[in-house]
Amino acid sequence: MDHPTLYSFRRCPYAMRARMALLVSGVAFALHEVSLRDKPAAMLAASPKGTVPVLVLPDGRVIDESLDIMRHALAHNDPEHWLAGDDAALIAANDGPFKHHLDRYKYPDRHHSDPIEHRAAGLALLADLDTRLAGAANLCGEHRTLTDIALMPFVRQFAAVDRDWFDAQPVPGVRRWLDAHIASSLFVSAMALGRSGPAAS
Repeated sequence: MDHPTLYSFRRCPYAMRARMALLVSGVAFALHEVSLRDKPAAMLAASPKGTVPVLVLPDGRVIDESLDIMRHALAHNDPEHWLAGDDAALIAANDGPFKHHLDRYKYPDRHHSDPIEHRAAGLALLADLDTRLAGAANLCGEHRTLTDIALMPFVRQFAAVDRDWFDAQPVPGVRRWLDAHIASSLFVSAMALGRSGPAAS
Protein backbone atom coordinates (compact mmCIF):
# COMPACT_ATOMS: atom_id res chain seq x y z
CA MET A 1 0.00 0.00 0.00
CA ASP A 2 1.15 3.52 -0.80
CA HIS A 3 -0.45 5.28 2.18
CA PRO A 4 -1.14 4.37 5.79
CA THR A 5 -4.55 2.86 6.48
CA LEU A 6 -6.56 4.22 9.38
CA TYR A 7 -9.21 1.96 10.86
CA SER A 8 -11.70 4.31 12.46
CA PHE A 9 -15.20 4.59 13.87
CA ARG A 10 -16.78 7.97 13.20
CA ARG A 11 -18.31 8.56 16.64
CA CYS A 12 -15.39 7.27 18.73
CA PRO A 13 -13.64 10.19 20.47
CA TYR A 14 -10.27 8.44 20.28
CA ALA A 15 -10.71 8.01 16.53
CA MET A 16 -11.88 11.62 16.17
CA ARG A 17 -8.67 13.01 17.60
CA ALA A 18 -6.55 10.71 15.46
CA ARG A 19 -8.40 11.78 12.29
CA MET A 20 -8.00 15.47 13.14
CA ALA A 21 -4.26 15.13 13.69
CA LEU A 22 -3.82 13.23 10.44
CA LEU A 23 -5.86 15.82 8.56
CA VAL A 24 -4.00 18.81 9.96
CA SER A 25 -0.64 17.15 9.31
CA GLY A 26 -1.48 16.70 5.65
CA VAL A 27 -0.29 13.10 5.78
CA ALA A 28 -2.18 11.14 3.11
CA PHE A 29 -4.04 8.13 4.43
CA ALA A 30 -6.75 5.67 3.45
CA LEU A 31 -9.68 5.57 5.84
CA HIS A 32 -11.51 2.36 6.65
CA GLU A 33 -14.68 3.04 8.63
CA VAL A 34 -15.44 -0.08 10.65
CA SER A 35 -18.54 -1.56 12.19
CA LEU A 36 -17.79 -2.28 15.83
CA ARG A 37 -20.08 -5.30 15.61
CA ASP A 38 -18.25 -6.73 12.60
CA LYS A 39 -14.61 -5.70 12.83
CA PRO A 40 -12.57 -6.45 9.71
CA ALA A 41 -10.16 -9.37 9.89
CA ALA A 42 -7.30 -7.20 8.62
CA MET A 43 -7.74 -4.79 11.52
CA LEU A 44 -7.85 -7.61 14.08
CA ALA A 45 -4.76 -9.17 12.54
CA ALA A 46 -2.95 -5.86 12.85
CA SER A 47 -4.22 -5.11 16.36
CA PRO A 48 -5.80 -8.07 18.18
CA LYS A 49 -7.17 -5.86 20.97
CA GLY A 50 -9.82 -4.80 18.48
CA THR A 51 -10.22 -1.13 19.39
CA VAL A 52 -10.08 1.89 17.11
CA PRO A 53 -8.20 3.79 15.92
CA VAL A 54 -5.54 1.62 14.33
CA LEU A 55 -3.01 3.03 11.86
CA VAL A 56 -1.24 0.50 9.64
CA LEU A 57 1.83 2.00 7.99
CA PRO A 58 3.02 1.08 4.48
CA ASP A 59 5.95 -0.85 5.94
CA GLY A 60 3.59 -2.96 8.06
CA ARG A 61 4.17 -1.23 11.38
CA VAL A 62 1.05 -0.74 13.47
CA ILE A 63 0.15 2.17 15.76
CA ASP A 64 -2.95 1.39 17.79
CA GLU A 65 -3.09 4.15 20.40
CA SER A 66 -4.75 7.41 19.39
CA LEU A 67 -2.17 9.69 21.02
CA ASP A 68 0.64 7.78 19.36
CA ILE A 69 -1.11 8.20 16.00
CA MET A 70 -1.44 11.93 16.63
CA ARG A 71 2.20 12.32 17.58
CA HIS A 72 3.35 10.14 14.67
CA ALA A 73 1.46 12.27 12.14
CA LEU A 74 2.67 15.54 13.64
CA ALA A 75 6.26 14.30 13.76
CA HIS A 76 6.05 14.10 9.96
CA ASN A 77 4.45 17.50 9.55
CA ASP A 78 3.21 19.94 12.17
CA PRO A 79 2.12 23.08 10.29
CA GLU A 80 0.20 24.55 13.25
CA HIS A 81 2.86 23.64 15.83
CA TRP A 82 0.54 21.37 17.77
CA LEU A 83 3.39 19.51 19.43
CA ALA A 84 4.38 22.72 21.23
CA GLY A 85 1.14 22.27 23.21
CA ASP A 86 1.44 18.63 24.22
CA ASP A 87 0.47 18.78 27.92
CA ALA A 88 0.88 15.17 29.01
CA ALA A 89 -0.55 15.77 32.50
CA LEU A 90 -3.71 17.43 31.21
CA ILE A 91 -4.23 14.68 28.64
CA ALA A 92 -3.71 12.00 31.30
CA ALA A 93 -6.34 13.67 33.52
CA ASN A 94 -8.76 13.60 30.58
CA ASP A 95 -8.05 10.03 29.53
CA GLY A 96 -8.08 8.78 33.12
CA PRO A 97 -10.39 10.46 35.68
CA PHE A 98 -12.54 12.46 33.26
CA LYS A 99 -13.16 9.49 30.94
CA HIS A 100 -14.00 7.37 34.00
CA HIS A 101 -16.71 9.81 35.11
CA LEU A 102 -17.91 10.43 31.54
CA ASP A 103 -18.58 6.74 30.96
CA ARG A 104 -20.47 6.38 34.23
CA TYR A 105 -22.51 9.51 33.54
CA LYS A 106 -23.35 8.58 29.96
CA TYR A 107 -23.84 4.85 30.46
CA PRO A 108 -25.13 4.38 34.04
CA ASP A 109 -26.93 1.12 33.26
CA ARG A 110 -23.79 -0.41 31.80
CA HIS A 111 -21.68 0.63 34.78
CA HIS A 112 -24.35 0.34 37.53
CA SER A 113 -23.45 3.88 38.49
CA ASP A 114 -25.13 7.02 39.82
CA PRO A 115 -25.04 9.36 36.80
CA ILE A 116 -25.60 12.52 38.85
CA GLU A 117 -22.62 11.73 41.08
CA HIS A 118 -20.36 11.18 38.07
CA ARG A 119 -21.75 14.20 36.25
CA ALA A 120 -20.76 16.36 39.23
CA ALA A 121 -17.28 14.84 39.33
CA GLY A 122 -16.83 15.43 35.61
CA LEU A 123 -18.00 19.02 35.94
CA ALA A 124 -15.46 19.61 38.71
CA LEU A 125 -12.70 18.55 36.33
CA LEU A 126 -14.10 20.85 33.64
CA ALA A 127 -14.00 23.71 36.15
CA ASP A 128 -10.22 23.32 36.18
CA LEU A 129 -10.19 23.66 32.39
CA ASP A 130 -12.46 26.69 32.65
CA THR A 131 -9.96 28.41 34.92
CA ARG A 132 -7.25 27.73 32.39
CA LEU A 133 -9.41 29.02 29.53
CA ALA A 134 -10.20 32.28 31.33
CA GLY A 135 -6.93 33.72 30.10
CA ALA A 136 -6.58 32.20 26.63
CA ALA A 137 -8.64 30.91 23.74
CA ASN A 138 -7.16 27.44 24.04
CA LEU A 139 -5.67 25.22 26.69
CA CYS A 140 -2.02 25.95 25.89
CA GLY A 141 -2.36 29.48 24.55
CA GLU A 142 -4.23 31.35 21.86
CA HIS A 143 -3.91 28.70 19.16
CA ARG A 144 -5.19 25.14 19.08
CA THR A 145 -2.66 22.44 19.83
CA LEU A 146 -2.51 18.70 20.39
CA THR A 147 -3.93 19.07 23.91
CA ASP A 148 -7.08 20.83 22.71
CA ILE A 149 -7.74 18.23 20.04
CA ALA A 150 -6.97 15.35 22.41
CA LEU A 151 -9.55 16.58 24.95
CA MET A 152 -12.27 18.15 22.84
CA PRO A 153 -14.05 14.97 21.62
CA PHE A 154 -14.52 13.80 25.21
CA VAL A 155 -15.79 17.16 26.46
CA ARG A 156 -18.15 17.21 23.48
CA GLN A 157 -19.49 13.81 24.52
CA PHE A 158 -19.97 14.98 28.11
CA ALA A 159 -21.83 18.11 27.00
CA ALA A 160 -24.05 16.18 24.60
CA VAL A 161 -25.54 13.92 27.29
CA ASP A 162 -27.73 16.83 28.43
CA ARG A 163 -26.81 19.99 26.55
CA ASP A 164 -29.41 22.14 28.30
CA TRP A 165 -27.95 21.21 31.67
CA PHE A 166 -24.40 21.74 30.42
CA ASP A 167 -25.21 25.18 29.04
CA ALA A 168 -26.49 26.24 32.46
CA GLN A 169 -23.25 25.36 34.27
CA PRO A 170 -20.66 27.96 35.36
CA VAL A 171 -18.01 26.97 32.81
CA PRO A 172 -18.35 29.66 30.12
CA GLY A 173 -14.77 29.28 28.96
CA VAL A 174 -15.22 25.57 28.34
CA ARG A 175 -18.45 26.19 26.41
CA ARG A 176 -16.84 28.87 24.24
CA TRP A 177 -13.79 26.65 23.60
CA LEU A 178 -15.90 23.59 22.84
CA ASP A 179 -18.28 25.37 20.50
CA ALA A 180 -15.39 26.95 18.59
CA HIS A 181 -13.78 23.56 18.02
CA ILE A 182 -17.06 21.89 17.04
CA ALA A 183 -17.63 24.65 14.47
CA SER A 184 -14.10 24.45 13.07
CA SER A 185 -13.57 23.29 9.50
CA LEU A 186 -11.11 20.71 10.83
CA PHE A 187 -13.69 19.00 13.02
CA VAL A 188 -16.36 19.22 10.33
CA SER A 189 -13.97 17.56 7.86
CA ALA A 190 -12.96 14.87 10.35
CA MET A 191 -16.60 13.99 11.00
CA ALA A 192 -17.40 13.91 7.26
CA LEU A 193 -14.85 11.14 6.75
CA GLY A 194 -16.46 7.74 6.53
CA ARG A 195 -19.96 8.95 5.73
CA SER A 196 -19.72 7.81 2.12
CA GLY A 197 -18.68 4.24 2.83
CA PRO A 198 -16.01 2.04 4.37
CA ALA A 199 -13.07 3.46 2.49
CA ALA A 200 -12.08 7.07 1.83
CA SER A 201 -8.97 9.21 1.69
